[in-house]
Amino acid sequence: MKLPAFSQMTSLLSSLILMSVFSMSAMGQSQPAPAPGAGGAAAAPAEPTEAEIEAQQKKLIDKIETFGWTRSGKSALGSMAEVSIPQGWRFTGPQGTRDMLKLFDNVPGTSELGMMTTEGLGPWVIFEFENTGYVKDDEKSQLDAGADEMLKTFQEGQEAANVERKRMGLGTLKVVGWALPPRFNDQTKNLEWALRVVSESGNESINYNTRLLGRHGVMEVELVCDPEEMQTLLPQYQGIMKDFQYTTGNTYAEFRAGDKVAEYGLTALIAGGGAVAAAKMGLFAKLGGLVAKLGKGIVVVVVAIGAGIKALFSKLFGRKESV
Repeated sequence: MKLPAFSQMTSLLSSLILMSVFSMSAMGQSQPAPAPGAGGAAAAPAEPTEAEIEAQQKKLIDKIETFGWTRSGKSALGSMAEVSIPQGWRFTGPQGTRDMLKLFDNVPGTSELGMMTTEGLGPWVIFEFENTGYVKDDEKSQLDAGADEMLKTFQEGQEAANVERKRMGLGTLKVVGWALPPRFNDQTKNLEWALRVVSESGNESINYNTRLLGRHGVMEVELVCDPEEMQTLLPQYQGIMKDFQYTTGNTYAEFRAGDKVAEYGLTALIAGGGAVAAAKMGLFAKLGGLVAKLGKGIVVVVVAIGAGIKALFSKLFGRKESV
């Protein structure tokens, strides 16, 4: 399924990021005054040509391509599981995932097993496995009652993460509510929820989480997209989840007496995400971290390019433009 809005805007944004890198390479240092033009007035910044924009965009795409992508068939998620790659999507393994996260100023951990995305700079589906042991599902009827407290835990975790984000020069993020309250699918043994997150500039994004319970732990899957894309992406994302499977010996149904059992249940599995958010400086800026860090330089470039691209930039990462 084609995703024009997200892919086009992020592709244009990639050009802005790259063109701003040069001007921001000496971040924090004073900038030289622009050369005077006719009559002593400061010369306006040169507007980049279409060819220059395309060249810079190609550099970023080429860099991402070096992370190693598979575009068909099935891909292993460690030794625990495998996932089919749908048409129009691509997959990279643990190192490629970490390289991708670093490229956008995220702090990778050690549990990433792979990432799926569409071509260009599409939405992300990230796979991580936590070897927690078998998580009992006996709290599934209590999820609705504990939703408010779980949301508070996420909000507190993000507030803690923001302290470190500010120290690193990254914009802060705020968890404002559920896009989908926590729910448990008894048939698939999947736990899922989605959070609404607003950036310091006022842009809202969605983090859609799925927890796939297995015999030895939990596969954590996260879809990152903006609200306008959520309904379009969900059928594709759910298709990916449907084609996910634990390998023989690792399924939830294969639990045996004597296996390791997690010390917590479903409620804590959700609420624990708040602590993870703090540890990773927030899990909600996978497309916005680099933009936040280089914001001033990007704004300069956007003004030079013109109002059309500026409007797209603002739609994706900043305030709405007045008409």
